[in-house]
Amino acid sequence: MKKEITLLGAGLVGSLMSIYLAKKGYSVSIYEKRDDMRKGNQQGGRSINLALSNRGLKALEEVGLAEQIKRLVIPMKGRMMHDVKGNLTYQPYGKEGQFINSVSRSWLNEMLMDEAEKLGVNIHFEHRCSQVNLDTQALEFETPSGSKRIQSEVLLGADGAFSALRDAMQRSDRFNYSQYYIEHGYKELCIEPQQGEFAMEPNALHIWPRGRFMMIALPNTNETFTCTLFLDYEGEDSFANLQTPEQVEAFFKTYFPDVIPLIPDLTHQFFQNPTPSLVTVKCYPWVKNRTCLMGDAAHAIVPFYGQGMNAGFEDCRVLNELIDTHQHNWDTILPEFQQARKPNADAIAELALKNFVEMRDLVADSQFLLQKKIEAHLHEQFPKDWIPLYSMVTFSDLSYADALRIGQKQHEIMQKVMSKPDIEKNWPNLDFASIVEQLKA
Repeated sequence: MKKEITLLGAGLVGSLMSIYLAKKGYSVSIYEKRDDMRKGNQQGGRSINLALSNRGLKALEEVGLAEQIKRLVIPMKGRMMHDVKGNLTYQPYGKEGQFINSVSRSWLNEMLMDEAEKLGVNIHFEHRCSQVNLDTQALEFETPSGSKRIQSEVLLGADGAFSALRDAMQRSDRFNYSQYYIEHGYKELCIEPQQGEFAMEPNALHIWPRGRFMMIALPNTNETFTCTLFLDYEGEDSFANLQTPEQVEAFFKTYFPDVIPLIPDLTHQFFQNPTPSLVTVKCYPWVKNRTCLMGDAAHAIVPFYGQGMNAGFEDCRVLNELIDTHQHNWDTILPEFQQARKPNADAIAELALKNFVEMRDLVADSQFLLQKKIEAHLHEQFPKDWIPLYSMVTFSDLSYADALRIGQKQHEIMQKVMSKPDIEKNWPNLDFASIVEQLKA
């Protein structure tokens, strides 16, 4: 008889985890509060494209889907910075051949759900979880046809940043929980193709860094770009002060003049699209008996390192490995999963918040760009000994916690390097071997 596992949430993480489990012979049911997105009725309120990188691809390779997905992504090989005058500066992400991938959230989610159903996973839509018994893994749902109750041997909560399972855990004893909203919200805008082609360089992530705020743009396979404006809710330059078409036009003329010709219906889009918030969620423990949180339900992060989905997919891969290691003994698997992933979830949350400052401010700074140039040279000369933080996070599967620790040490070393007299002129003559030795100390 097949063992039964229940998943809450048919998003990216829940769908991928169900594929892993179905391939192991489990009988898997997913309960999703929303309608089936494949019917075309919704976008789910989330950004339409994501940055898929090494960690996410590694998980997709394990379930045999990476090649299929690679055919429908757009490689982004670096950052393209736009200054206020429209001048462009390009910064590669890593070495030659390294890139991140722009992929449609909805397309990827739909493809994962299709694959899950092919493997026998039962996805139940319009099932809002109203009650959880953490002792028995029993669940109650409100559905269009009335209340429904089910029970499962193992219950995994992949139901996002506002998880129903985590909500139940919050009402249990000795459960620690925090949520932190940054002062910024975001607004999405779309740049349409020009003469049937991309309006900007498609193989780059475009950034308009403006100090306290910024805008980014990612390419889509239909030759559009999704732009996202990250801006304070309150203050001088803020969403609070953009209440009329005239105010929006003046704001863009001041800070993003090169974007105005690319979005003819700028003010219409601006007032039509919502202004969601950005939250970091931390909690502990993730496990109560045979219930466990994963993905955003356990560790929602801000999007500034492009690692939210990748971290969630890595959760799936690690959990799958532990199922093999402990031969389906869930009483051992779940606590070990929590122990393995919690420090890494905290690390990528910290890194994502720090990277917002880098993207909106530092990438426009000449000293910062010089530092990145020196670090790239160090990596070129000593590829195994000095790996830039971004590469550790994005192009490797080194743990996030180790990447954060090593990155902090690199930062301390580089602060000393950048303080040397006339570093702008003299950097090629640095003793690069001794810099690397400091990292090993």
